Amino acid sequence: EFRGAELRAAITGTAGAAAVDWLDATRIATALLGDSIATNLFMLGFAYQRGLIPISAAGIARAIKLNGAAVAMNQQAFLWGRRAAHDLAAVEAVAAPATVERPPAETLDERVARRVEDLTAYQDAAYAARYRTLVERVRAVEGSRVRGVQGLSEAVARYAYKLMAFKDEYEVARLYSDGRFLESLRQRFEGDFKLQFNLAPPLFAPRDPETGRLQKRVYGPWMLRAFRLLARLKSLRGTRFDIFGYTEERREERRLIGEYEAVIDELLAGLNPDNHGLAVEIASIPEHIRGYGHVKQEHLAAARQRQAELLAAWRAPLVPAEAAE
Repeated sequence: EFRGAELRAAITGTAGAAAVDWLDATRIATALLGDSIATNLFMLGFAYQRGLIPISAAGIARAIKLNGAAVAMNQQAFLWGRRAAHDLAAVEAVAAPATVERPPAETLDERVARRVEDLTAYQDAAYAARYRTLVERVRAVEGSRVRGVQGLSEAVARYAYKLMAFKDEYEVARLYSDGRFLESLRQRFEGDFKLQFNLAPPLFAPRDPETGRLQKRVYGPWMLRAFRLLARLKSLRGTRFDIFGYTEERREERRLIGEYEAVIDELLAGLNPDNHGLAVEIASIPEHIRGYGHVKQEHLAAARQRQAELLAAWRAPLVPAEAAE
């Protein structure tokens, strides 16, 4: 199994350094366009500019229009990808966050501490304590039953956080209104500029009559005031007063947290050195749940299927050869 630098070395060694480009497309596309889904067209633009797509730019533009989903954003993503292929440093300079980033956390303790801090800002101290308690319980069991490794603790620390920090309306509002977003714009652009937000609020957005998917609409700069108000209402998240929490998407996201905790309980109950690797794989299933809206639902269905297969193997381990005779 390849990871990180080993995977890069393997790909470069096979394809040749001249044929490989490395870039964090999701980070760049999200920073430029505010939505990780823009990554797909960003990469298409990058590959097109490199001469790897045997279709004209006009043909791609027509396909984007015919698809009808987030047309303006996808057109911009394609253009930004082309620019990145031409001058990646210039695009990185535009996409780079204006605020000073925290240095990467090196140890599990540091990563957990940062995520506790983030979840406290996301919701409150009690919510963050729920996360910390789960991780500490996994570390204690793993340390006593499978000494010298912490793969399960690492996986739970990462993916419990991913599930708990889901991007709902309150979190989007907080991220836009905490000051960092506007500060980054001021450092990237000079003079006056006008803000527009492409949003598809589940309660208000229309659905495509053919696909049933939510359609994004353009909202003006007044949304910043709405975001500030909404961010202050994050304490309503998950309560009966949470008007957004009644949508199936939000209910599903809350269910996923409880289901994950239940799965971890099951893994801890039967953990041993022989099944430790399988436990880590099961605990890492949320890695495959990506995107938003219908894209997330498609990934979730596949992740649930994979989890069911792995849990079946966990619950019905191979019968020892001597017992089968």
